[in-house]
Amino acid sequence: MKSSSRLSDVLHVLLHLAHADAPVTSEVLAVAMTTNPVVLRRLMAGLRDAGFITSEKGHGGGWVMAAPLESVTLHDVHMALGAPALVSLGFREDRPECLVAQVVNESLRSAVEQAEASLLARLDGITLAELSEGFNIRLKAHRLADGSAIHRLEDHHGHD
Repeated sequence: MKSSSRLSDVLHVLLHLAHADAPVTSEVLAVAMTTNPVVLRRLMAGLRDAGFITSEKGHGGGWVMAAPLESVTLHDVHMALGAPALVSLGFREDRPECLVAQVVNESLRSAVEQAEASLLARLDGITLAELSEGFNIRLKAHRLADGSAIHRLEDHHGHD
């Protein structure tokens, strides 16, 4: 199974929105994420349904944060994406008749369930505010290091 970057992608977008001074269009966010605006809008649907973001239509419209960063955990965002599997581990046989395969699958399945439970608990303890604070610290250090201008979404070309 191919690994998914959806959670990482959405968190990236949410931080851009959290630091934006105005609504941000799907087109601008899509450039920042090197994807298609339609793909981005599809990705954002669950976040809108959860009340984390809203979209404003018309001239000057776009996506904006609707929830305080302190109230949204990474677990919340994961759930808004439909709670996709966090740990993927394939089995040689999905429904084996072989007794050895049954023991192997049972052991691996149990380990995956424990890993996912631990990861979900950790995600529940991290808020968007913490990610934002981490970004602010790195931005300040970056500015001090090279005197560069603020990292602005409008100047973003898919590289951080």
